[in-house]
Amino acid sequence: MGHSKTRFVFLQTPLNKTKKLIGEAGITFTNAFVASPLCCPSRASILTGKYPHNHHVINNTLEGNCSSTAWQKTQEPKTFPALLQAYAGYQTFFAGKYLNQYGNPDAGGVEHVPLGWDYWVGLERNSRYYNYTLSVNGKPKKHGGNYSEDYLTDVLDKHWLIRQAKTPMTNSSIELLDEAYRKRWRTLLSVDDLVEKVVKRLEVRGELDNTYIIFTSDNGYHTGQFSLPLDKRQLYESDIRVPLLIRGPNIKPNQTTGKTAMDGMSFLSVLEGSVNSTTWRTDFLVEYEGEGSNVSDPACPLLGPGVSVCFPDCVCEDSFNNTYACVRTVAPSANLQYCEFDDNEVFVEVYNITVDPYQLINLAKTIDQEVLEKMNHRLMMLQSCSGQSCRTPGVYDTRYTFDPHLMFSNRSHRRNRLRRA
Repeated sequence: MGHSKTRFVFLQTPLNKTKKLIGEAGITFTNAFVASPLCCPSRASILTGKYPHNHHVINNTLEGNCSSTAWQKTQEPKTFPALLQAYAGYQTFFAGKYLNQYGNPDAGGVEHVPLGWDYWVGLERNSRYYNYTLSVNGKPKKHGGNYSEDYLTDVLDKHWLIRQAKTPMTNSSIELLDEAYRKRWRTLLSVDDLVEKVVKRLEVRGELDNTYIIFTSDNGYHTGQFSLPLDKRQLYESDIRVPLLIRGPNIKPNQTTGKTAMDGMSFLSVLEGSVNSTTWRTDFLVEYEGEGSNVSDPACPLLGPGVSVCFPDCVCEDSFNNTYACVRTVAPSANLQYCEFDDNEVFVEVYNITVDPYQLINLAKTIDQEVLEKMNHRLMMLQSCSGQSCRTPGVYDTRYTFDPHLMFSNRSHRRNRLRRA
């Protein structure tokens, strides 16, 4: 029997864009392998990070544990999206083929949405590009054979675009924030003009040299920091820093009255240039008690309750709901912020502003325990201080041990408490 010539035709790969945008921009592994060369067991391994002998999906049938009720009960709660969602607060989205038997009436049908997915577009059963059913967050949606309307990949792409409107900081959100930021700057133009008019009028009247002018604000504002849209109320530098500009004549001897109940302290010595660094306080209290919100925004129902003030793309604020207290330390030797939240965990945040001015690295788990103790101690003292006791650093009690749970244990009477070591 004769041998015919064999021709090899090498076609250009259709994934050139993927290679360029992902591989060439990152890393390409030339030795990557699946745990099982079969759809359902391999997908189960990707989802769980386990070998088939541990997740027990052995083939593509329901009897082989492919998307069975046993899989749903024992393995779905441990898949990587469920872990990302539970432990890291990720928003998750799925579109396409899940496991081959997904949607089987004997295993919950398409009404079953696997744990761990915020937005779910799952294909019923196995790979089909036309005449299929999708589970859209547990509701069936049938598609026919029209290319322009039903081709699976294009349909999933459309769902992805919709889902993009529910992920923080998309282009629409960035455009909104940029425009809001520009508008806020524009509003300051008129403030700038007003200040100029005041100064000129005082000058014309001959009163400028004996007039004090103080320019400040009542709070800062965040416009996109930490993926937070437009609001205040947060403990971060964007929200708590304000301008303070003062002009006036030479400082004259002044009188003070003992009748005041202010917790602040006079900065007259600072204006005079005679501040005593040994007596000037180095830390102060920042606190906020959340207003609470248990209502879902109707524009973003999938996000659930607990958020408020939603913007385009379902980027929402939770600033209203936070309750926290902070010690902000500003000193030559330390530029720190220590905060405790009134939540189930009593979450602690610590930032070294000197090396981390954007407050991206929480040091609470790595900072020296003695520093934590002292900051927690100082915070509790400030939370119960009044008048003069708010102006001094306070003496650290060596009997005290770190316990942020005491911080909000009695919110109606926040008093300093000590725990015996």
